[in-house]
Amino acid sequence: MKSWLKKSIVLGAGLSFILTGCGNQAKEAASTEGKLKVVTTFYPMYEFSKQVAGDHAEVVALIPSGAEPHDWEPSAKDMAAIKDADVFVYNGIVEGWVDSALSSAASEQRVVVEASKGISLMEGEEHEHGEESHLDPHVWLDPVLAQQEVRAIQAALEQADPGNKKDYEKNADQYIAKLQELDHAFKEALSNAKHKEFVTQHAAFGYLAKQYGLTQVPISGLSPEQEPSPDEMAEVVEFAKEHQVRTIFFETLVDPKVAQVVADEIGAETAVLNPLEGLTAEDIRNNLDYIGIMTHNLEALKAALNK
Repeated sequence: MKSWLKKSIVLGAGLSFILTGCGNQAKEAASTEGKLKVVTTFYPMYEFSKQVAGDHAEVVALIPSGAEPHDWEPSAKDMAAIKDADVFVYNGIVEGWVDSALSSAASEQRVVVEASKGISLMEGEEHEHGEESHLDPHVWLDPVLAQQEVRAIQAALEQADPGNKKDYEKNADQYIAKLQELDHAFKEALSNAKHKEFVTQHAAFGYLAKQYGLTQVPISGLSPEQEPSPDEMAEVVEFAKEHQVRTIFFETLVDPKVAQVVADEIGAETAVLNPLEGLTAEDIRNNLDYIGIMTHNLEALKAALNK
């Protein structure tokens, strides 16, 4: 083959590649053009926002799947995303970095929603050494309070994009109907449970317990990284024995060794009770979402409380 022909073929292939790449970029740009940019912090905020936004927004979560949100900090890239957002959604309290980030990445047009604002927050479990406890942020684990968070997100999206208000209202109504079904399932399954006490690795289920007449006994405090003292461990073991607890719950994103120690001490089993602070790779492979994981949580509680 002559050299000029080779050059023409190579040049043509290169030009085709460039044009194809440009075409793909144009399609991607067109697919997000005109849509709201909604930046959320961790999984429940992402899921609730996505359900309300529907096709009208590009929704992203800053904290990646598998990361524990209590000690996460934003990178420079994350700060840029926060600055460019039309709507920024966070739960409150979990994300201790938010105030500083919003101040540093200031934006006049951005709508900010603290989804738990307006919900009466509970005091968390006492910290080690008698330190004063903090407010408990885990409201998303109560299907009733989750509905309030969805409404808060709906209001923020309507403020940012009033032209699609009816769609946001419709989407929120449809998702809240699912949360109401979930609430009904919890009430029906747990109202006549043999036991009302359950032991968890970390104090994430206080709102859920209160909603359904249960008692949560956490081994650690509000932070999953908090290590219990020997005295605290002994108290949990004593409580579990007295109340015939047969299951010790651990969670997916934290080392379960503390829960296993308690379980071994009393001859109990261990099981997962998911605080939904992030999805695992397995959750993603199984196409699980908030409703699916909360349904698994219900089945785990139902089994444990009826042993």
